[in-house]
Amino acid sequence: MKQKEVEQYALDNLDNVTDYLRIPSISAQNKGINETNEWIMKQFKDLRAAKVEKWTDQGGNPVVFAEFNGKSDKTVLFYNHYDVQPPEPLDEWKTKPFEPTVVGDKLVARGVCDDKGELMSRLTVVKYFNEHGGIPVNLKFFVEGEEEIGSPDVDKYVRAHADQLQADVCIWEGGGKDESENFQIVCGARGIASFNLHVKTAAVDLHSSLASYADNAAWRLVQALASLRTPDNRVAVDGFYDDIEKMTPSQEKATQSMSFDADKVRANYGLTRPFVYNDPREELVNGATMTINGLNAGYTGDGVKTIIPKEASAKLDCRLVPNQDPQKIASLISYQLEKNGYGDVNLDYLLGENAFRSNLDHPFVKLNKKVADEVYTSEKVRLIPNMPGGGPMKQFADSVHAPIVMVGIHYSGSHPHSPNENIRLADYKQGTYFLARLLEEY
Repeated sequence: MKQKEVEQYALDNLDNVTDYLRIPSISAQNKGINETNEWIMKQFKDLRAAKVEKWTDQGGNPVVFAEFNGKSDKTVLFYNHYDVQPPEPLDEWKTKPFEPTVVGDKLVARGVCDDKGELMSRLTVVKYFNEHGGIPVNLKFFVEGEEEIGSPDVDKYVRAHADQLQADVCIWEGGGKDESENFQIVCGARGIASFNLHVKTAAVDLHSSLASYADNAAWRLVQALASLRTPDNRVAVDGFYDDIEKMTPSQEKATQSMSFDADKVRANYGLTRPFVYNDPREELVNGATMTINGLNAGYTGDGVKTIIPKEASAKLDCRLVPNQDPQKIASLISYQLEKNGYGDVNLDYLLGENAFRSNLDHPFVKLNKKVADEVYTSEKVRLIPNMPGGGPMKQFADSVHAPIVMVGIHYSGSHPHSPNENIRLADYKQGTYFLARLLEEY
C-alpha cells in the first residue's frame, strides 16, 4: 500500500461523500434525521455491505448498523454519530454552514469535524479496499443520531444488540492533532453529569425599590453557585473527589508525555485569563470539574427595566473521571446546597455518562502507536489516556468487552460546535491512509 496513492484516492473521492455534510441532521431540533439515515444506508449498500439495518426498537433517533466481511477472522467495530450541533450564530460563519466549501487548504461545514468527516474517511477506506483486493478484516459500523444531546438511548441499543456488536476491537469517533501538531491516539473519555439549578423567591417580578426588604432570585442563585467553588477553583462539595482513583504508571507516563503548548492554546481560543490550574495536562486526564454553562434571570433586553427577578436558573455540567458516578455526584451537590443554606435551590438532573479508559498496554493500543509512528513519525505521536470530553464509551466497553481507541482527522483549529467548523485536507488524506494501514496491519 503506497501512501501517496491512498491519500490521492481520498481526495479524488471527496465529492462522493460530501453530500453527507449538506444534510442538516440536528438532533436538538429534530431536523434531517430520516434523510441522513437514508443517505448512510445507501452508502453502505453501494459499498456491498453484507448487512445494513436501521434500528428503531429502543426509541429515539434510529441507529444505522452495517457489517462487511473481510479476509480474516478479526472484527473491528466503528462508532460514529450522524447528528450535529445547530449552526448558530449564523452571522459568524464565513460560508454557508451546510454547504461544504473548500477554503484554502480547509474543508468548511457544520459537522465536518464532529464527526461526519470521519465517517466519510472510513467509507472511503472501505471503497478503496473493495477496489484493491478486498477488506482485510471484518468491519461493523454503529452510527447513532443522538450524541449531541447526550446519547440518551445508546445504552439501550447496545444492550439490546450486544450479540450483533461483538468485535475484537473498537475504533471511536474523534481524534486528530493537538495544538503542537502531534497525532493523538486517545484511549478513553471523561464522564459527565448535566443538571439545572432553579430558585424562585417571589410570585411575580418586583419593583427594584423593594430590594430594601425583598430577596432577589438572581443574587440567591449566584451566591449558591459561589458556595460550590473555592477561590482556587476547586469544587467545594463534600465527597466530590473521594472516588477518583490514582492513575496507573502507564497512564501517568502517557499524561506527562502529552504536549500542552500554553501560548498556542491561549491564541487558539482567545483566552484572556490565566489558566485555572497549574498543570492542565493532568487536569484534562484525571481531573473533575464543575462548569456553569449558562445563567438566566430577570431582564436582559435593551434599555432600562428596574426589577427584582422572581426566579433564576442555571445550567451546569461536571466532567468526571473513572469511578465517579454521575447520579451520585448530582446528589452530593444537592446535599451540599442544602448544607450551605440553599435548600430552596432545586437541582434537576438531566443526564449522565460514565468515564472510561482502555488499557494502554493492550496489543491493539500498541499497534495503533506502531502504525502512527510510521505514518506521522514517532516524535509527533502522543498516547492519551482519555479525552477531556465525554461519550458513551462505557456502555460499549461493558457490552462488547473490547479495547476502544479514538483516531481521526481533525486538528486543534477545527472549531467543533463553533462557527466555521473545518478540517484540513492534508489531515483528511493522511488520516485516511493511517486507517487503511491500521486495518491492514491488524
